[in-house]
Amino acid sequence: MLEFIKNNIMRKYIVFLSFLLINISCNNESTGLSESEINKKVSELVDLMNLDEKVGQMTQIDQRFLDTITDISTYSIGSLLSGGGSHPSVNEPQAWLDMYNKYQSESLKSRLQIPLIYGIDAVHGHNNVYGATIFPQNIGLGATNNPELVYKISEATSLEVAATGIDWTFSPCLSSPEDYRWGRTYEGFSSDPSLVKILGEASVNGYQNAKTNSGKNVVACAKHFIGDGNTEFGTGMNGLVDRGNTVLSVEQLKEKLLPKYQAAIDADVQTIMASYNSWNGVKCHGSKELLTDILKVEMGFEGFVISDWQGIDEIPGDYKSDIITSINAGIDMVMVSGQGQPYKKFMRLLKESVEEGSIPTSRIDDAVTRILKVKLRNGLFDNPLVQNDALELIGSETHRSIARQAVRESVVVLKNQDIVPISKEVNKIIVAGRGADNLGMQCGGWTINWQGGQGDITVGTTILDGIKKSVSEDTDVIYSKDGLDLNSSDGDLAIVVIGEDPYTEFFGDKENLDLMEEDLNTIKNLKDKGYKVLVLLISGRPMNIADHIDNWDGFAALWLPGSEGDGVSDILFGDFQPTGKLSYPWPVNTEEGANALVSDLLFDIGFGL
Repeated sequence: MLEFIKNNIMRKYIVFLSFLLINISCNNESTGLSESEINKKVSELVDLMNLDEKVGQMTQIDQRFLDTITDISTYSIGSLLSGGGSHPSVNEPQAWLDMYNKYQSESLKSRLQIPLIYGIDAVHGHNNVYGATIFPQNIGLGATNNPELVYKISEATSLEVAATGIDWTFSPCLSSPEDYRWGRTYEGFSSDPSLVKILGEASVNGYQNAKTNSGKNVVACAKHFIGDGNTEFGTGMNGLVDRGNTVLSVEQLKEKLLPKYQAAIDADVQTIMASYNSWNGVKCHGSKELLTDILKVEMGFEGFVISDWQGIDEIPGDYKSDIITSINAGIDMVMVSGQGQPYKKFMRLLKESVEEGSIPTSRIDDAVTRILKVKLRNGLFDNPLVQNDALELIGSETHRSIARQAVRESVVVLKNQDIVPISKEVNKIIVAGRGADNLGMQCGGWTINWQGGQGDITVGTTILDGIKKSVSEDTDVIYSKDGLDLNSSDGDLAIVVIGEDPYTEFFGDKENLDLMEEDLNTIKNLKDKGYKVLVLLISGRPMNIADHIDNWDGFAALWLPGSEGDGVSDILFGDFQPTGKLSYPWPVNTEEGANALVSDLLFDIGFGL
């Protein structure tokens, strides 16, 4: 099966590369400058900067935690971000644009008028912004086997991001998760690094080649470098997986994990984010071998390395030593955030460490040079402020159509006893389960807020809505959350939508991946009343279904489909044939994850009816 899915993707990839070669644009188009001219301008600017300004450029703060807006110009702050849930008081596109321009205008009051680069976790669309198009999470995109579609999704995301002024998305995630108990499994396209390589490269190109109205390129960020998703169970936070230890030799690292990053570098990815995890007991944020010797020297990465949220804080030692170790290791910009350690303390200690000789001036100049090149190369100096002439792109019909396509191509039908396609002319159809009318559950984490939410958290179509729109006017769609209020006369087929509640990062770490009792009880209630049951699973990973699937008449994995639930009904009612294939193997016991023996699999990678 693995060879099948690889060959399938490669065929599509060859076609996609032909398309890309015709349409690709050079990043420097936004400036009109050659790379040598950019180098000259940046060198001249660095020569003009004092140490305080250089330190400021290496500092990134969440806008929520700014002491005062004038700190941006006073300290020549290099970057702001909006972490999950960090949005203007009114979460709507115009307010985002106004916020961006307000902060960017302040940066232009600094002595050298160096613009900010503003970052956001736009990981499945512009997902912090109410009303934006929410695409399937990466695990679903992996199931599409379609690099051209991944390109289109990243391009559409860039257009929505740029419409609000934002310059930089912390995406794509290039993890290849092996232990499904990890709470970030859904951020990876596949457990197979070679598939991640293809789709990750497509995503980088989509983000950075988008023709925005702002005159700027949106900067992509390959993350997390390196080994997240490959950590040993029991070594992470709370004794589980996230931020744990990855045990690989240098040779294994280079063979298994580096090629997907090399593809992103060859695609000219402008930034790379360091990973929280350790590699052979050493925190990645503090590893000079990883960040400088391998990434920058051997692999030829010329952009800049950003830390993760307070990532340097997890290096053993006090905060000053964390700063020294991480900067000397190769971190160029630190996501201080301002929550926890104050950003002014960070800047003071960084300056102090340089003056004391603990960090060479040459390392500071290298970091600042890398940062300024990205800013200049991508048009921030020429077009720091943004007009409101592209806000209509946010949540546009065109983008929602792409998202709907992604949903239907990501659905993986795993069992079908003459259930799908369902007739649109059926007299009655039962829809049940917690996930049937729950937009927040569809979208998952990293949606509006860091941990996502339940219910109508943004604009979109639930699975129930999609079903109602798909069937004939004469069909009676009966919704029951738990099936208790139904009787056998209500019909003979029940569609039951179950799954995981939203989560992100270590909040999603679990010791086991059993289905919720509430979900199982809903299915039982319907089976006991004589219904045929089609189970639809919303989840960020394969779950433990081996003890239950024999009792189901049909089963499909929806992953985390996002805002366009009608893409599911496209498959259910036969408007499109299912094409989704597993990009992760599905073990009998999910604790074994992607490393389960073939003999212990319910479904192999590449399977899908």
